[in-house]
Amino acid sequence: MVRMLRPLTRAVTYKRWLHIVVAVVWPSLWIFIEQAWWTQATAAVLLGFAGLVPVTRVVEGFQARLLLTGHRQGGAAAEIVTTPSVTWADRGRTVVWLEARLVLGWIVAHLSVQLPLLAVDLLTTGLGHEPAADGFVSVEEHHWWHALLAPVPLLLLAVVVVWSGHLVTALAVRLLGPSPAERLAALEERTEQLLERTRIARELHDSIGHALTVAVVQAGAARAAGDPQFTDRALVAIEETGRAALEDLERVLGVLRESRKPVSSRPTLVDADRLLESARASGAKVDAEVTGPVDTLPGPVSREGYRILQEALTNVLRHAGTVPVRVRVDAAGPMLVLAIRNPLTEPVPGPGRGSGLRGIRERAALLGGLARTGPDEGDWQVHVELPLS
Repeated sequence: MVRMLRPLTRAVTYKRWLHIVVAVVWPSLWIFIEQAWWTQATAAVLLGFAGLVPVTRVVEGFQARLLLTGHRQGGAAAEIVTTPSVTWADRGRTVVWLEARLVLGWIVAHLSVQLPLLAVDLLTTGLGHEPAADGFVSVEEHHWWHALLAPVPLLLLAVVVVWSGHLVTALAVRLLGPSPAERLAALEERTEQLLERTRIARELHDSIGHALTVAVVQAGAARAAGDPQFTDRALVAIEETGRAALEDLERVLGVLRESRKPVSSRPTLVDADRLLESARASGAKVDAEVTGPVDTLPGPVSREGYRILQEALTNVLRHAGTVPVRVRVDAAGPMLVLAIRNPLTEPVPGPGRGSGLRGIRERAALLGGLARTGPDEGDWQVHVELPLS
């Protein structure tokens, strides 16, 4: 019983009832002035023309969100759009919504008046008096048990109010909800947001991870060497790497905050010398070979190539230490080829490890390229091919 009565204690139940009844206020006033059947038909025709106006869906959407779902952001409220109709299918659904709301409004408004009148008639005739109201069901005879039936119309009214509210909300979601094209556009926008978050996470992982790795390696080497000149070079390398990481962090935070102030551009393979010198300053013996004009590479390919090279060198410093590293960058052919090899000094990471390597493969796949990472003839290799067209 408590569960059945719970909807009657919620404010949204009565707001939904108000939403339904409001739809027939202006036609009802018209009927009072001119008692004719054609007034209802005229009201339906006028609503049909109103539904063809694109802005009508905006008004109906806001009204439905306010009265049918309250101020909640999720649930049914998220399924009701508040944008103008774009296609004729959207206009058609708005017309159907207006007509359905009008019909439902007539029914619910009529029952909201007649059922209480019926309850009054049952009570008065049960007490031996003449009917006090002129309802759609006439109660003429006088029986004591009429008074026992007086609560029944009121219970029916409660059922009508609750279930008509659920019905009109379901109709609003169906008829004022987004069209398939709008759902697809929203899905694409959500996908873009998720991809952007993933890209930002990769950027932070590569940039900050590289800076911290270089700082740790340089600090450890400087402490072990005990040479003031080497310590000075290590501090310079830590400073330069940290400054570059701070620039990347500022740029990423600017994107997250949607700041309007300009932020520094993302590094490209033109800046690869900075990575190579940073690795050399950390003690790695880097043998680099660059073929082809890297300054004319497409922007996305050059930026992702820089991050791939950065992650590969970071992994060398983190896992292999100061070992010989062979770096080959070939931009002369139809594919940008990045090949990084170093002696394998640690066991191969097991499944589930190596988020940086997964990021390399994801970057390559995003541009339609291929990436191979793993042991090869006693070396650890990172071999990436990115199409230039």
